[in-house]
Amino acid sequence: MNFQLTEEQLAVRDAARNFAKTELLPGVIERDEHQKFPKEQMKKLAELGFLGIMVSPEYGGAGMDTISYVLAMEEISKVDASASVVMSVNNSLVCWGLETYGTEEQKKKYLAPLAQGMKDGELYIGAFCLSEPEAGSDATSQRTTAIDKGDHYVLNGTKNWITNGGTCSVYLVMAQTDVAKGSHGINAFIVEKNSKGVTVGAKENKLGIRGSDTHSIMFQDVIVPKENRIGDDGFGFKFAMKTLAGGRIGIASQALGIGSGAYELALAYSKQRKAFGKEIMHHQAIQFKLADMATEVEAARLLCLKAAWEKDHHLDYTLSGSIAKVYSSEMAMRTTVEAVQVHGGYGFVKEYHVERLMRDAKITQIYEGTSEVQRIVISRSVLK
Repeated sequence: MNFQLTEEQLAVRDAARNFAKTELLPGVIERDEHQKFPKEQMKKLAELGFLGIMVSPEYGGAGMDTISYVLAMEEISKVDASASVVMSVNNSLVCWGLETYGTEEQKKKYLAPLAQGMKDGELYIGAFCLSEPEAGSDATSQRTTAIDKGDHYVLNGTKNWITNGGTCSVYLVMAQTDVAKGSHGINAFIVEKNSKGVTVGAKENKLGIRGSDTHSIMFQDVIVPKENRIGDDGFGFKFAMKTLAGGRIGIASQALGIGSGAYELALAYSKQRKAFGKEIMHHQAIQFKLADMATEVEAARLLCLKAAWEKDHHLDYTLSGSIAKVYSSEMAMRTTVEAVQVHGGYGFVKEYHVERLMRDAKITQIYEGTSEVQRIVISRSVLK
């Protein structure tokens, strides 16, 4: 067992760390305050190859492994979780799903520009449309329908909580084509945002990851060509579950970054802030908080890397991905709360960053499978 990263993996980590400090950090407080999508920063991230980090170079991707992706996600998330969720959705859910299950034509038409993150000089990213007003954790209860009309489908319904909803160019949409078949009657479709009948709802005013772009999307009599269906008829639910299993590694890495970013800020602050005549790092109350934070961050990092390693070695990563996600997300929540406490009153104001990280941490326990859903996945696996 080798815990040493390769030179290539270290280069990816260092490039992400440098990008986060030089490009994301300067405006991160303002973007959070005004819910501003980091469009220019995402274009630069695309130029680095980080929007298609695991996609084969054949389709314009960087061709890196999942471990490199985890390392990059952690570094970006330490500074700006709103930017990292855009990166995560485009990589884990959209690009991976298309590369793994799409036809050659679909890959050439959609995957190539998505992996590059650019088309005709403009940002080109995707969104994953599974959740609905009445189908969150219960993803089998799809109300969105796609009626087969021979050479095309007619799509109707509403999707909500869609990350990249207003800024993307392509949606991957799960819809029911045969209600009688239940989950086996669900299909996945590639839908272009500029299609007639697609309406982007109001932007959600969120607690955290406020720079990311979250909307409801309405589909009214949208015509989807037959060639835009992903996989065989009825494959949609399996497609969504397989894709989300990999997506959990991305969100676990995001949570890891939020937690490790908060820990690093608390550690640095403890060396500067004085109380009772000495730096607070000399007080055991603070030392024990930092020790607990360091331990939990390291444990989460190892869980994320193990899940990534299993994915890279084509092993079943369903269990390891869920374990990494539930642990890392709950670690992020605990660690950010403690980081605010270490900062005292300064932790409660925006200037010191930790309050934003605390707000950002909460969503990692909810999206791409709540902590409760992860525990269902884990318990089913261990009780086989």
